Amino acid sequence: MTITERVAQLRRARTPFVHATVVRAQQPASAHAGDEAILLSDGTIEGFVGGHCAQNSVRKAALGALQAGESVLLRVLPDGDVHYPEAPGACVVVNPCLSGGALEIFLAPQLPAPLIRVCGSTPIAEALADMCAVLGYDVARDGDGEINQATAVVIATHGGPEAETIAAALDAGVGYVGLVASKIRGQAILDELDLTEQQRRRVHTPVGLPIGARTPAEIAVSILAEVIRGIRVDGLAADRDATSTPETRREEACHSHG
Repeated sequence: MTITERVAQLRRARTPFVHATVVRAQQPASAHAGDEAILLSDGTIEGFVGGHCAQNSVRKAALGALQAGESVLLRVLPDGDVHYPEAPGACVVVNPCLSGGALEIFLAPQLPAPLIRVCGSTPIAEALADMCAVLGYDVARDGDGEINQATAVVIATHGGPEAETIAAALDAGVGYVGLVASKIRGQAILDELDLTEQQRRRVHTPVGLPIGARTPAEIAVSILAEVIRGIRVDGLAADRDATSTPETRREEACHSHG
């Protein structure tokens, strides 16, 4: 399987990965410009962007880029004076291996689009699905796939097993659960559930930002605005290490040796 085919396969499976490409190589490096590899979140490297000595540096920097969600130019330099053009912002590591050589590798994290699970076939649910497509988000409807893959679950059924759906989403670890209901009805549904304070904070009802929305389309906008804030501001669905932030992981990767 080629790198291009593997990239397509991982995207279909919504698997996060880093696409690494050698953009510059100085002899006697074993890699050459144009060499490519896929790096998975478990540290697996598929392809070739450098010998064994460079792999640890590439792996560490790639995991940092994956957590930060930002591309990075990695410079793997040997001990000693290496004349490379200046590249402000590049991540530089020193490789003490005897083989020498220097590499510049572009690491591009590929993260799946947010997946919004929309429950119901009401006008609000239909408007939500349409607007997710405009935003480039993936949409799952009732019965599609596993609920634990969702970034957010929005329940717009106006009845039915709403409490059970909320409980299932919380048990699956979904960070944002929205219930389209009035304040009184929403509270009554939540009272049926034995939720911890942490779980209760993940459930939004009334759902959406308070922008005075009235029509199904306006309500959908308010809901997605709240979801966007959760993703971009609150780090909804971000895969973070419990003891470090993406910034510190990337900083550690850029100041390592070997």
